Amino acid sequence: MKRFLVAVTFMQVFLPGILKADEGMWLPALVEKLNINQMKEEGCSLNAEEIYSINRSSLKDAIVALDHGSCTAELISDEGLLLTNHHCGFDEIQAHSTVDHDYLKDGFWAKTKEEELPNEGKTASFLIRFEDVSEKILPQLNETMTTDERSQKVRELSSEIEKEATGDSHYEARVQGLYNDNKYYLFVYETFRDIRLVGAPPQSMGKFGGDTDNWMWPRHTADFSMFRIYCGKDGKPASYSKDNVPYKPKHHLPISLKGYKMNDFAMVMGYPGSTNRYKTSYGIDYTMKVTNPVRIKVREEKQRIMKDFMKTSQKAKIMYAAKYARSSNYYKYSIGQNEGLKRLNVIEKKKQLEDQFSQWVNQDAQRKAKYGEALDLIAGAYKDLDDELALEYMIESMVRGPEIFYFAYRTRPLYDALKSDKNSEHISLASERVKDGLGEFFKDYDSETDQKIAAALFRIYKENVAPQYHPPFFKIVQTKYANDFEKYTRELYAKSVFGSQERLVGFFESPKAKTLEKDPLFQVSLEIFRMMGLISDETEKTADALAKGNRLFVGGLMEMETDKKFYPDANSSMRLTYGSVGEYIPRDGVKYNYYTTLRGYIEKEIPGDDEFDVPAKLKELYAAKDYGRYADADGNLRTCFLTNNDITGGNSGSPVINDKGELIGVAFDGNWEAMSGDLAFEDELQKCINVDIRFVLWTIDKMAGAQNLIDEMTIIE
Repeated sequence: MKRFLVAVTFMQVFLPGILKADEGMWLPALVEKLNINQMKEEGCSLNAEEIYSINRSSLKDAIVALDHGSCTAELISDEGLLLTNHHCGFDEIQAHSTVDHDYLKDGFWAKTKEEELPNEGKTASFLIRFEDVSEKILPQLNETMTTDERSQKVRELSSEIEKEATGDSHYEARVQGLYNDNKYYLFVYETFRDIRLVGAPPQSMGKFGGDTDNWMWPRHTADFSMFRIYCGKDGKPASYSKDNVPYKPKHHLPISLKGYKMNDFAMVMGYPGSTNRYKTSYGIDYTMKVTNPVRIKVREEKQRIMKDFMKTSQKAKIMYAAKYARSSNYYKYSIGQNEGLKRLNVIEKKKQLEDQFSQWVNQDAQRKAKYGEALDLIAGAYKDLDDELALEYMIESMVRGPEIFYFAYRTRPLYDALKSDKNSEHISLASERVKDGLGEFFKDYDSETDQKIAAALFRIYKENVAPQYHPPFFKIVQTKYANDFEKYTRELYAKSVFGSQERLVGFFESPKAKTLEKDPLFQVSLEIFRMMGLISDETEKTADALAKGNRLFVGGLMEMETDKKFYPDANSSMRLTYGSVGEYIPRDGVKYNYYTTLRGYIEKEIPGDDEFDVPAKLKELYAAKDYGRYADADGNLRTCFLTNNDITGGNSGSPVINDKGELIGVAFDGNWEAMSGDLAFEDELQKCINVDIRFVLWTIDKMAGAQNLIDEMTIIE
């Protein structure tokens, strides 16, 4: 599974030259060494110690990774109040919603701390410290090692370093390889486990524009939600308890109502998920021809079926809202990324850099011995891609497609215990692990919809994947059902104990191995994951070569351009990016302003539409121009604005901070014209789309009447 299991973490050195201020996801601990002088030239008034410090409070202490990096949030009060995106809290908002209390439709606001809602499994992690541990690892590695041997040695050394870093404390430590494993760094975290939902605007504001406006500018979206961190009375992380108290942070961000103007300094701190900016031309070609087309084809059909179900009732809409949102986001992203990569001619530019690299390598015998095989190894790994195509379709259509097969496969340990172990304790434990999730799974699951998804995606898999990668049950569909996947899956779900919650509960009352052996859906789940394992074994055959080639290529580039400041690719560790507020010209004859106003809600309104409905109260406040102290100097209420900060997935919810360290906005999206950004930064077009903090406060104050939340913030007039 080389495209899935090999960490392809690179840094951006796209073409020789000095990096612009807006490009780069920098490690905050290295800002003093690499960035602070340039940041000050761009307008930053802070010193490096005020941004990152382990000895005093600093900006880093106000920034958290939600759910270990799926999103970012920032502290905005001394009582643990967190601000993030609406889509980062969407799962929790949906989970607490019912037909009678539809927080997606109506919004949710806790007017007291007692009304705040707990969320099992949600976490908030703080970076405590960072350390370069390359010298503890790299000297013990050598080029005679296989990739597995090298990885094993790194794991052993990393484990020792992590244990030494945490000792008997409650902290967590993680050693991560950056610059494609040419350097290693230690990150120490403190993770809190009692995170409660505090507030969220209605979906008509928090997701205004829906899929149509996603990744687009101009935007008019109140994309925010609020949580609070709770801890034990000793200030340390604790599981949910009514006795827990609000967390007292080392630092929280003051909020500026002064706004911003064209070219003002802006920085973003957060936990960007993954970029592959130095993926080679071979990798870009693979992404464009395999990964993205597969994702687009499969998700388009899956989303069509989900959407049909969601239209049937308000309950159905709530049930599948979060699932649909997760699927559709990167469906549209994949379309835009392919368009951007083609428009910017990225493959040709990558080839030019690779030619430059080859010329540099061949100029010196020692370089040739050390780096000469890098590109050949990479090129070889991308040949004969039938197995890779099969794996991409397997992941999208069978693992991430219908839900029931992965859920059924979770029963495999119970089946093994029932069949061979016979140990009642093991059986009970294996049974409980699945039973504990039954209610949560079936709460937002419709069997008929899942069956339709399975039929459609199985058909797509069959039509696009070579026969040697078909799971055995495809033969049954062919011979017994004349390739009618709809009829086959309908009977499959009807005959299985996994077909309904009631049947599955009955099975767990007296679980038997024979029941699972005769259960057609359980057997299909085994065949799916067995086939995925076989396909993965095929892709693994070139994994060593790809990993080594990428490491040598990146290492060589760093040596080739010794006068360049390199930054590592995103890997869900804390990063800082800096740039400025500004407009852009996406195409001939079109110029986009750098901010939008509440007027855009009225202009875009489509009454009753899922994406462009406007709340009545918003229209009333707009008509009265009731903006309070949140209006800009020109009297308008700004909703969203643009900066050229370098962000990606995981940065959702990141604070946009001005030159004084004050909060002016919340990052939530990138722009359509620069969807290639995860693979190739585009310095003229790439923009970060942010919700204006004044629009956030206006929504909390005027729309929700949650003065209790306004009162606990530090607001700079």
